[in-house]
Amino acid sequence: AVVAMAPRREAGLLLLLLVLPPAGAGLSGYFGTKSRYEEVNPHLVSDPLSLGPGAGGSLPASCTPLQLRAVLRHGTRYPTAGQIRRLGELHSRLLARRMAARFPALFAARRRLALASSSKHRCLQSGAAFRRGLGPTLDFGGDEVEVEVNDSLMRFFDHCAKFVALVEENDAAMCQVNAFKEGPEMKKVLEKVASALCLPVEELNADLVQVAFLTCSYELAIKNVTSPWCSLFSEEDAKVLEYLNDLKQYWKRGYGYDINSRSSCVLFQDIFQHLDKAVEESKSSKPISSPLIVQVGHAETLQPLLALMGYFKDAEPLLANNYGRQTQRKFRSGRIVPYAANLVFVLYHCDHANASRQEYQVQLLLNEKLLPFHGSNETVSTYADLKDYYRDILENCHFKEECELPKVNVTAVDEL
Repeated sequence: AVVAMAPRREAGLLLLLLVLPPAGAGLSGYFGTKSRYEEVNPHLVSDPLSLGPGAGGSLPASCTPLQLRAVLRHGTRYPTAGQIRRLGELHSRLLARRMAARFPALFAARRRLALASSSKHRCLQSGAAFRRGLGPTLDFGGDEVEVEVNDSLMRFFDHCAKFVALVEENDAAMCQVNAFKEGPEMKKVLEKVASALCLPVEELNADLVQVAFLTCSYELAIKNVTSPWCSLFSEEDAKVLEYLNDLKQYWKRGYGYDINSRSSCVLFQDIFQHLDKAVEESKSSKPISSPLIVQVGHAETLQPLLALMGYFKDAEPLLANNYGRQTQRKFRSGRIVPYAANLVFVLYHCDHANASRQEYQVQLLLNEKLLPFHGSNETVSTYADLKDYYRDILENCHFKEECELPKVNVTAVDEL
């Protein structure tokens, strides 16, 4: 009777809240950058401190870690909600415990920990939570390790004028995203959602539907509950909306334009400068001055860096008209940069190496899983081979020149 008396729009919402069954669990793999960290590490659902399968890697026993450099994304976020910020803290604390358990020699007492963060509150909180998560038994030179604000590294994209003008603030750069919003796949989702809400389809658009989908993602990631909004979407709908999010990430932070990834070279070079310093100190039998470097940034920090390194690149670019051909794509932002995503470089010194080139070796971990290196497809590389592979970036990426705006007026498409 209440539904019958309500206006049509309110009736649709009541039906959504009272009639439709919950459906959040089947959608959780498609939330893109709003995905829970547990989606890429499902073993953490049952044991938040688990290191997961294959934690050890394939390094010989004679190799000991010298330096760990971690670039993290902040934990779960939601504006203005204190409880949500605390949950983000919890994610960072548990990530710290697992990292310490995985590399106990580096996270030993009296080892120096350098913490840096972007100026955003969620990142500063995640950095502080990471330190607290290591517990009181590890003395890093005081109870409170200062978190250094470093936007030039953690928010390099804000300091790249070319990126800001031609991509970030240029609607034309998102032409593929806008075209997909008007395409047949999104039209089908719009019609289904409009029908479920008893609304004329003309009153909905892709942005409004995406808001409903992200509300479903927030409640699952933050509260671990299924929002009534989830009931609007099937798994096939979720795949379409995931692709919409991935398109935006691809063209704004990934392979869509070269400047997206090239702007991250300042962070990439900084990583290798610290690795170089650790190698030099080791060769001189000096203590490693920075054995632990942890930096907290954003999905927008990690995604360009991984693109610069050549990871998750598909043979065919993501376009508005090739959704059907991209069902098995590598570029899925929810698998790459979910909440609390992390990219870790670990430098090892190996005794009894057969050659001097073998003495220093490196492993990469993304979201606590070993990343194979390009070329060899192995999960261990000599440091010398890794530097050789990325020599062009390390020697020829000049942030100031890369990020300067062109002197003449050109369109984004012409320039990028």
